[in-house]
Amino acid sequence: MSFESEINRRRTFAIVSHPDAGKTTLTEKLLLFGGAIRVAGAVKSNKIKKGATSDFMEIERQRGISVATSVMGFEYDGYKVNILDTPGHQDFQEDTFRTLTAVDSVIIVIDAAKGVEPQTEKLMNVCRMRKTPVIVFINKLDRPSKDIFELLDEVENQLKIKTNPLSWPINSGPDFKGVYNIFNKSLKLFKPSVQEIEEGIAFDDIHNPELEKHIGGDAVQLREELDLVYGVYPEFDIDAYLAGDLAPVFFGSALYNFGIQELLDTFVRIAPSPRPSHTEERTIDPYEDKFTGFVFKIHANIDPNHRSRIAFVKICSGKFIRNNMYKNVRTDKTFRISSPTAFMAAQKEVIDEAYPGDIIGVPDTGNLIIGDTLTEGENIHFKGLPSFSPELFRYIENADPMRSKQLEKGIDQLMEEGVAQLFVSQFNGRKIIGTVGQLQFEVIQFRLEHEYNAKCRFEMLSMYKACWVESDNPKALEEFKKRKHQKMAKDKRGRDVFMADSQFILDMTQNEFKDIRFHFTSEF
Repeated sequence: MSFESEINRRRTFAIVSHPDAGKTTLTEKLLLFGGAIRVAGAVKSNKIKKGATSDFMEIERQRGISVATSVMGFEYDGYKVNILDTPGHQDFQEDTFRTLTAVDSVIIVIDAAKGVEPQTEKLMNVCRMRKTPVIVFINKLDRPSKDIFELLDEVENQLKIKTNPLSWPINSGPDFKGVYNIFNKSLKLFKPSVQEIEEGIAFDDIHNPELEKHIGGDAVQLREELDLVYGVYPEFDIDAYLAGDLAPVFFGSALYNFGIQELLDTFVRIAPSPRPSHTEERTIDPYEDKFTGFVFKIHANIDPNHRSRIAFVKICSGKFIRNNMYKNVRTDKTFRISSPTAFMAAQKEVIDEAYPGDIIGVPDTGNLIIGDTLTEGENIHFKGLPSFSPELFRYIENADPMRSKQLEKGIDQLMEEGVAQLFVSQFNGRKIIGTVGQLQFEVIQFRLEHEYNAKCRFEMLSMYKACWVESDNPKALEEFKKRKHQKMAKDKRGRDVFMADSQFILDMTQNEFKDIRFHFTSEF
């Protein structure tokens, strides 16, 4: 297959949602249709120890939530599909935001009963900023749901995007009969006891009396609703979807494997192949000959038995070839990647080549960090991988002096993942962990104990915000650091950070020190 054909058949997307909308269950069922797994894991059940394929960390299986982005690839109908399943919980939104820089499109999962929730709005804002094409999957139609027209209005108003339903549900909850696929004019009946793949019934004309044979008296309501749909929503415009201005909408039940095949079949046909990427210097076209890629995620201990550390690299252009020499632009060093891997969550297999759109794992001993650019020699810098200013702070202390080396190594590796941020106080030398949510502290404590055999305890620290500071005036910066030495810290890369106690203190400091620039993300 030609280089261009390989790129054109790739579909790399993220699945995002508010917690408990069914995102991980949907991921499982897509993998099932792709033949990547034989049986879907019971995500919520404690009786079945299997857990979801994408939730491969021990704490994820115990909690029934995703706390890290996982990558899964499979072949489907001639397409190479790469799914990135992201954490839904807002405490891990930074991991999700970075993941959205590595995908070409997004599927947003919405609970039919709850509608659009705050975390979904935040994620949609990121998609809108990047003009990422979005498909909406409204899940859990097997349970009572909001009125469908109201739900679509809510999606349009709160996510600020036009919608276009490509399927339509027949009732919801106990009366849920199935969906009519508007895109390919077919009827799919819901049978909760059957979870195998079943073909839809071709149905070009919804006014055909045969419809009553399949759904009885609900045929009248379906015809009325579809007449309204055809009157309100124009024909699907694929260009508007690809421009990020229009969201096709599908309905179904991920739990019962219903409506998933229609979603997947349509997705591979309309979703974009790899798109151009932006660097500080120029735009990178995926069809360029030379290899480029960037690190958007680091995962320490992906296999705790081997203490392995993997850098997730999104390939942006050219063909990646195993054992070739590639340059890390940040360090200006070239290195050989001898064991690149493709992913199925925690399972990995060594690959010889990969193409734009693919996500590869690069085994790493600490030389790579999030945001690193890899090339065949060109000095370019990919944009859009910030670390945000944390909102919660704790001192981290060793709870087992006999394990100080293990604790040191664990903290070092977990911080490089971007799970949280580490600051060292310049006043007392104590280590401070900064996060965007409380749950991250629990995850850090759990992983240190179970993956590194090290115990820690956290001490409360009343702090409002960490701000990266810089100045074109070295004297002014030195004066600032002297005056504020009790509140100064260094981040992992040795950069100056001002730890503000409150919004009032921050405002006062910004007004007093006009020569100092205060940054609230690490990307400056």
